[in-house]
Amino acid sequence: MSRRFDVVTFDCYGTLVDWENGIAEAFSRQAELDGVPLDRESLLAAYHAVEPVVERPPYKSYRAVLAQTAVRVAGRFGWNLSLERAQFLAASLPLWKPFPDTNPALVELVAQGYSLGILSNVDDDLLAETRGHLSAVFDVVVTAQQVRSYKPARNHFLEARERIEEETRWLHAAQSWFHDVVPGRALGIPVAWINRKGEPRPDGPTPEVEVRDLAELAEWLRSAA
Repeated sequence: MSRRFDVVTFDCYGTLVDWENGIAEAFSRQAELDGVPLDRESLLAAYHAVEPVVERPPYKSYRAVLAQTAVRVAGRFGWNLSLERAQFLAASLPLWKPFPDTNPALVELVAQGYSLGILSNVDDDLLAETRGHLSAVFDVVVTAQQVRSYKPARNHFLEARERIEEETRWLHAAQSWFHDVVPGRALGIPVAWINRKGEPRPDGPTPEVEVRDLAELAEWLRSAA
């Protein structure tokens, strides 16, 4: 079967895995122990604002990023959370589950003949836990631990380009405009925007395609073949 691309790489958390639900549940369990009321939407908004700041250089492990982010987010709600206690977030990550469309789409893409990969802002051991939930083999895996930086820095993409053969046609798929669409397109990499939240398209680069989920991506790739 003729295909438009040969390899599809994915961001992991937010694209393949429902990290917002995992984060919200982990925070809620701990906050309940301390009698701290947390509004889910306010919590997630605070998390998305804080984590990119914590990820700025110098490089630190994602376990450290998660703990420091948890402390800062808790502080926004008047919750005095110790750094030691904040390890709960990294401990919860192996429990974060894929979106319902993820595994069927991965299986479909493998059946279509695509090679798959992951480019993720995470530590190797944490991603290894998550991969146990995913029904596919990933031939290209690039983590923040390997490149010593976090997207939207370009190191993930540059490293993946080194590992993907020069003539291979590569599509990257991701939910985050900030972390993936912008740096990917800046390097001339075709990017599929997985707009799971139905967000308005920001000004800036043009993705190869915009879809609601991975089922739509698999259908688009099938029809684009």
